[in-house]
Amino acid sequence: MASPNRMKAVANKYKDELDFKNLMDTYQKQLYILIRRMVVDHDDTNDVLQEVFILVWKNLDKFKGESGIYTWMYRIAVNQCLKFIEKKKKRAKWMFSDYNIVLLDKIKADSGFNEDKTLLLLQEAILKLPEKQRLVFQMRYYDEMLYKEMSEILQTSEGALKASYHHAHK
Repeated sequence: MASPNRMKAVANKYKDELDFKNLMDTYQKQLYILIRRMVVDHDDTNDVLQEVFILVWKNLDKFKGESGIYTWMYRIAVNQCLKFIEKKKKRAKWMFSDYNIVLLDKIKADSGFNEDKTLLLLQEAILKLPEKQRLVFQMRYYDEMLYKEMSEILQTSEGALKASYHHAHK
C-alpha cells in the first residue's frame, strides 16, 4: 500500500476539475453498481451517485490518505446509500407501506430479472436482509471483497463482519 502522504497527493491532484472528471470516469461504473445493488432503482441510483461525487469533490481536501481513494469513495457511497434508504423507509412508513416491498416491485418490473428467475429469487432474499447484512453480503458475494477491506470501509471489526455475512448467508 502506498504511504498516506502519497495517497494524499493523489487526492489533491483530483481537486483540479479535469482530473476530477478523470476520477469520476475511473470510478463511476463501480460506484454505480454498488449503489444500484443497495437502492435498486436506476433513477435513485443516479441521484445517490451524484450526491456521492458532490461529497467527494467537497471533501477531497479532507482525505487523509490512510486508505486508497476508492476505499474512501466506497465508504462515502455506502453511507449515502444507507441515508437514502433510511429516508425512503421513513417516507414509506408515512405512506403505510413497506419499503422492501416497493423495492421488490421495482425488481420484478425490471425486464432483466424477468428472464432469470434464479437471480430474481436471490434479489428477493437479499431484500429481506437487514441493511447491514445486505451490505456485507453484497460486498463479499458480488465484489469478492476481503473482510479486511470491508473493515476499513465500514469501520467495524472483521469478526462482526464475518458474523453478519454468516447470518446473511444462512
